[in-house]
Amino acid sequence: MNPNFMLLEESKRNKLINAGFKVFSHNNYKKSPMNEIAAEAGISKSLLFYYFKNKKELFLFLVKYSAEITAETFLKNRCYEQGDFFDVFYSALKVKTDLIRKYPDIALFEMRAYFEKEPCVQKEVMEIISKYSLYEYQMQLIKPDPNNFIEGLDLQMMYQTIYLSAEGYLYEKLYKGVPNVDEIEKELGDMIDFWRSVYARK
Repeated sequence: MNPNFMLLEESKRNKLINAGFKVFSHNNYKKSPMNEIAAEAGISKSLLFYYFKNKKELFLFLVKYSAEITAETFLKNRCYEQGDFFDVFYSALKVKTDLIRKYPDIALFEMRAYFEKEPCVQKEVMEIISKYSLYEYQMQLIKPDPNNFIEGLDLQMMYQTIYLSAEGYLYEKLYKGVPNVDEIEKELGDMIDFWRSVYARK
């Protein structure tokens, strides 16, 4: 990536980032043309290639950017210090939905990128996102206290169940079209309340 890209004013930079998220999230890697991304960003194709030498470089930049901005925002908002395990999920949910408001296609892009099978990018994609998506990494940050849950509960299994259920819900919502972020926030919040009622020690 040309360092001058990060020197652009935020609105122009985000317009190109959102254009990349949108095009790559609605197609696989191979069927996402650079000219379509340039048109969506409102810039010339030559200027896009000035900032990114090829499609692979842009795609991997977006993968890294989405993973880092999500993790950094979680830490900045101290999500992993917000009370008990379920309070952390509430806080993380709010951060995620706020990110979707700023980058409407970021969540769908992340899912597309995770399942991307194109050999020229697949290995590098997994290397970039693995440290952010591993359950062990998340569990280490959340640090659930066994005393807060029903006796004998497998915390790792509980977390995987909740994590994958939330991801599946979000995946379904995003693939239906333009997401209603307020609706997602409300319904996922209700799901967190349900999980608290099931798993938390009374």
